[in-house]
Amino acid sequence: MKFVLDTSVIINEKVAEFLKDLSEKKGIEILIPEIVIRELEHIASKGKDEGIKGIEYIKKLRENLNVRIVSSLENKAETGINRNDRIIMNIAKENNAVLVTSDRLLAKISELYDVQVRLLKFTHKEPEIFKFFDENTLSLHVKGGVIFAKKGSVGNFRMEKILEGMSEEKIREYADGIYEYGRENKFIEIEERGVSVIQAGIFRVVVAKPPFCDGYEITAVKPLVKKALEDYNIAPKLLKRLEERAEGILISGPPGAGKSTFAQGMAEFYLNKGKIVKTMESPRDLQVRDEISQYAPLENNMEKTADILLLVRPDYTIYDELRKTRDFEVFADMRLAGVGMVGVTHSSKPIDAIQRLIGRVEFGMIPHIIDTVIFIKGGKIEKIYELNMEIKVPHGMRDMDLTRPVIVVRDFDKLNVEYELYSYGNEVVVAPVQRKEKHSMENEGIAGISVMKSKKHITIKANTNFSGEAKIYADDELLFSDFCRNGSVRILRNTYYGNIIMDCLKAGKKIEMR
Repeated sequence: MKFVLDTSVIINEKVAEFLKDLSEKKGIEILIPEIVIRELEHIASKGKDEGIKGIEYIKKLRENLNVRIVSSLENKAETGINRNDRIIMNIAKENNAVLVTSDRLLAKISELYDVQVRLLKFTHKEPEIFKFFDENTLSLHVKGGVIFAKKGSVGNFRMEKILEGMSEEKIREYADGIYEYGRENKFIEIEERGVSVIQAGIFRVVVAKPPFCDGYEITAVKPLVKKALEDYNIAPKLLKRLEERAEGILISGPPGAGKSTFAQGMAEFYLNKGKIVKTMESPRDLQVRDEISQYAPLENNMEKTADILLLVRPDYTIYDELRKTRDFEVFADMRLAGVGMVGVTHSSKPIDAIQRLIGRVEFGMIPHIIDTVIFIKGGKIEKIYELNMEIKVPHGMRDMDLTRPVIVVRDFDKLNVEYELYSYGNEVVVAPVQRKEKHSMENEGIAGISVMKSKKHITIKANTNFSGEAKIYADDELLFSDFCRNGSVRILRNTYYGNIIMDCLKAGKKIEMR
């Protein structure tokens, strides 16, 4: 009896158990199509282990079974089913052999052409390496024959060596088990030469190998907790903003700070409010409810995913995560299209998340794309910023001719301005706004105000050393605010505010600085 093996059963050695019983029988001949060997060679040339494993497995088969390599003429006019599969199917038919495959489509097509088929169905067990996870393990790190476990909680963890002296062959065995599990369950999120990212259930696994890495390395990460927004002790003021006003949100923080966990909480918060929520992820590792669809890059392109999302019309989309310029551009396009967007990005400080937008989107569009920044550190909300555009003189400047559009970054809780972003020449300046609280005008009072006039300037002088933003009043009516240096505000006479001061003085109004 003859059997034809296709590529799908060879690269995974799925046929081993099937052939085990045949090895003791006589008259068994195994046919390997030449096109299968060429396909394995092509896979191996791309740096994928399954190509080399497949070739070695064929050599192993020849030790115990009667194996023959069979060639067939290719018909380049063939269309529809994969040309290689068509050749394999024809070889089985010509030799009156049984086609052994794990490809369901090939099996169904072969049956239509009266080709005998044996469809092998195997399910891979959960990868062996996952047995090292316990309830306190955040991640596993396998390298150089040692397994390290990161244990504890977000922001409070320790590294433990849980196994050493492993051979590289054993590490490869772990890696192969993870890869096969991901392949069987269609969860290989990223696959490049030397690296694979697999989402195996709740585990996100990165397998690195030469030439990308200097040796075999496995990193497996497990979400430790799942939190709702209520678990963060969020003030009602912030909850109200998230529900009513905030539609362009950046969740930022260092790696491992708990950004994705917070994003999960936000996704379910909006879902509970009756909103349609989707996610854009690569890899898809957010642990959200089934009602929330999780989209990967369509044909490795998030721009195409965004095109589909605009047809689906979600109320909110969670974008995890923003890394490359194209990610920020897609995020901006969707936000300007009217979709509520929540982006996740890495940053060491809260202001760094905003700076990552500079140069990637038009400066004037930043407040329209991002209105709220939530900085997460150690699994907790450490800082919240809100962004607004104002036309003003930047902090630290005095001349009214320098008035320009300024993006004002305020602390959401304290409402004080912490940064200003503005164009200066061809550059975008991110300037911290520093205030000397101990010399505030409220503490110093308004005694000793004097107004001095010269040909070009008006100087309002207070008996204080205060430096910072001061407000100028005339008979308790606010005129304007300006920068005060050492208790002194200096204004050009022939400007708009200079004329206001002169008119107030002529009318006998009392000028005050507060």
